[in-house]
Amino acid sequence: MAGRRVLRLLGRPSGLLRWTSLRLRLVVVFALVALTAAVSASGIAYWLNRNTVLDRTQNAVLKDFRKALEDSTRSLPLRPRCAELQDAARQMAGGPQNYAVLLIGVDREGKDCAATTDKDLLTLKNVPVPLRNAVNEVRPVDEANQYSHHLYWQRKQVEDTPYLVAGAKVIGGGPTGYMMKSLATERQDLNSLAWSLGIATALALVGSALLAQAAATTVLRPVQRLGHAARQLGEGRLDTRLRVTGTDELADLSRTFNRTAERLEQRVEELSGREAASRRFVADMSHELRTPLTAITAVSEVLEEEADSLDPMIAPAVQLVVSETRRLNDLVENLMEVTRFDAGTARLVLDDVDVADQVTACIDARAWLDAVELDADRGIVVRLDPRRLDVILANLIGNALKHGGSPVRVSVRTEGAAGDGEGGRTGSTAVSGGGADGAEAAGGPAAGAGDGGPERPGRTADEVRSGSGQLVIRVRDHGPGIPEEVLPHVFDRFYKASASRPRSEGSGLGLSIAMENAHIHGGEITAANLPEGGAVFTLRLPMDASPLTDGDRQDDGTEGGR
Repeated sequence: MAGRRVLRLLGRPSGLLRWTSLRLRLVVVFALVALTAAVSASGIAYWLNRNTVLDRTQNAVLKDFRKALEDSTRSLPLRPRCAELQDAARQMAGGPQNYAVLLIGVDREGKDCAATTDKDLLTLKNVPVPLRNAVNEVRPVDEANQYSHHLYWQRKQVEDTPYLVAGAKVIGGGPTGYMMKSLATERQDLNSLAWSLGIATALALVGSALLAQAAATTVLRPVQRLGHAARQLGEGRLDTRLRVTGTDELADLSRTFNRTAERLEQRVEELSGREAASRRFVADMSHELRTPLTAITAVSEVLEEEADSLDPMIAPAVQLVVSETRRLNDLVENLMEVTRFDAGTARLVLDDVDVADQVTACIDARAWLDAVELDADRGIVVRLDPRRLDVILANLIGNALKHGGSPVRVSVRTEGAAGDGEGGRTGSTAVSGGGADGAEAAGGPAAGAGDGGPERPGRTADEVRSGSGQLVIRVRDHGPGIPEEVLPHVFDRFYKASASRPRSEGSGLGLSIAMENAHIHGGEITAANLPEGGAVFTLRLPMDASPLTDGDRQDDGTEGGR
């Protein structure tokens, strides 16, 4: 359980060591370097000590064997009896090196005799054949080689025990002697050395990991503080500063961060001041224009009423004054609305709204009945701001009528509500003076994506307050569509698709205001072109915008629903 808990802790993004963290990588690199160095040093130390121990033991044993062979066979006759060879073998084996001895000779009767001090361990069969051949080989005597026979040795494993086997032939005639010395003690000493080096390597690895952890903490603590400060700066806390100590590279980085944050704060304050001044200027200008514009509007209405009695030469000028006065009045109203959004003073005034009735009222108030088809269920009730919903619908439908092609179709449905499918709207209520037959109005291709599906009644006010689902309103025209290069900018303020027609009937603020009103409801508007032709604007709003107004929520028209 403890192991699983540690693994879970390591695996968490907020764990002590994330697998992708710089701290872990530093520790691993330090540990690998220390492990490589420790293993290399331990291997070299073991190899040197092993050779030293074995060479020392081997030299001492071979020297003692040579001397014992010379001393023991010096008093023996050229053809000794087997008993004499046995006594000589015991005498050689009784030395301080404690090895087994095998003497092979020819007695007086010409028979071979083999005398051994350990019949189970050392017999002629147990002596390796290459060693026997080397011992019996007669070498030519010359200036470079003064002896015809030499002492030879070999290491051998017998039942997991290492042995040193050596042999030599007495020069001038005499027996051949073999010796077998156990190296178990030396192997035990080397095993102890290996364990000691392994423990030392493990301690070095642990020590390097601790040192790496300390070094990583020293290096990463300033980096973590810098990262935390950068996050605070990104969240808008422009007064964030780092405490700088030392003169190293990290201290220089902290000083650079502080200077950058200070300059950024100054720049933001400067830009904020300019933006606030611009908003005040637009608001003051719009407010100051309203008084003379009200008088001009009243005069223009009087002139419009008397247009029939005016001189025909003057009537066009009067009509131009009237239309431009209305356009100027709309522009001022739009500017004041935009100013309220920018200042964060726009508020929602919610009410239960039947969407079909709201759309019908919007179309009827602007005399668009003959050009717009409505495809909506009766009884779809939402809790929204009816005035702002009317502004959104008026801008979307008006834009479709001005720049698209008739007929303009408005379809209403719901999405994501409990028990609803993607196609939750069926049936239609057509408000049209022509342009499409009943079948198309009821859900043909012009109704946009998502039409059809199982029948579903409208939602009541109580259902609306549950807050589930979305209201989806699509406004589709049959015009040439929106150019691809224009699509990303259709909701920009004062943007007009044709640069050659800067003086068009609209102000370029309608779609922008519609988007701001959608945002303040927690919704969104998207624009796209349909494969079969024409453009479609899709409005998505929550069925209940009450959560956005709870607790006197401060909406600036841009954060709702984001």
